[in-house]
Amino acid sequence: MRAVVFGAPGSLALREAPDPTPGPKDVVIEVAAVGICGTDTHVFDGEFEGTVFPLIPGHEASGTVVEIGSDVTTVAVGAHVVVNPSTTCGECEFCLNGKSNLCRNWNGLGVVASDGASAQFIKAPVANVFTLKESTDLYNAALIEPLACAIRGYDILPRRMGEHYLVYGSGTMGLLMAQLAPRAGAASVTIVDTNPNRLQVARKVGVEHIHGSADEADRHKWDVIIDCTGVVRAVEDGLPRVKAGGTFQHFGVAPVEAKANYSPFRVYRDEINIVGTMAVLNSFGRAVEMFEAGAINPKPMISHSFTLEDYADALRMFRAGTGRKLQIRPNDTESRVFV
Repeated sequence: MRAVVFGAPGSLALREAPDPTPGPKDVVIEVAAVGICGTDTHVFDGEFEGTVFPLIPGHEASGTVVEIGSDVTTVAVGAHVVVNPSTTCGECEFCLNGKSNLCRNWNGLGVVASDGASAQFIKAPVANVFTLKESTDLYNAALIEPLACAIRGYDILPRRMGEHYLVYGSGTMGLLMAQLAPRAGAASVTIVDTNPNRLQVARKVGVEHIHGSADEADRHKWDVIIDCTGVVRAVEDGLPRVKAGGTFQHFGVAPVEAKANYSPFRVYRDEINIVGTMAVLNSFGRAVEMFEAGAINPKPMISHSFTLEDYADALRMFRAGTGRKLQIRPNDTESRVFV
């Protein structure tokens, strides 16, 4: 099969790779679509903790099952599926205490040490494969993995009904968090981004309050602020805007060595909650349910698809902040732009 390979930090190539062969409890999937996200750029740059090179990237995947292992009974050949890329050891303190997303041996397909979906086929444990309805759009369904991460983010927020939310960043994760906020009880949702084109996408998916800066908003303090950028400047701008007793969530992935300045006194005096959120935890199945229930509007979020040959162009476009959600469609023969 053809696959994109990160050979070392900053180095990628399109190569021929062996077709995956399923173990007894594995399935092989012909990849329909795999989204590019900020984690992929951190992996490519060698900034993601634990990545082992060489590696086939890509962890937001959907596709069709083409082969199953001898012990697989829950998924059939021909099924349309999505893949939870998180695998864990099942033996460490965190796995045994129900916090497997914090597993010290956590291994994300296409992120740490196992090959991902920027290839014609991917092998995955059957426990990580979720079947879709026949009516579900297989390409849009590649958004279910980031949706599962967003749901985990909401699981960990100490939220209440009637609160006011501010989201930094109108990329994929910001748009997902903003769309879920009303279902989580938000009285209002505001999203800020320095990219005006991305702000217009936020409006298309139903976010009412959009601004280029939080200074432009009518409100000056928020109950919940969610950073979906991982950019230190955004973190430092947002944290002082949390209302006393409110919550700041680090959702965006920052480089491992990044440092942010804030006032410990204000955190103490105002009882500010600062929470992180890591990948998924028992949220992937719920993400499938929420996606198929129409909790998000996926169509405006996807702007381009690329072939494997054009992966480097897609990565450059992502870094430039151009377009909306960018997908690799490994078995397509041409790249596309969607209105």
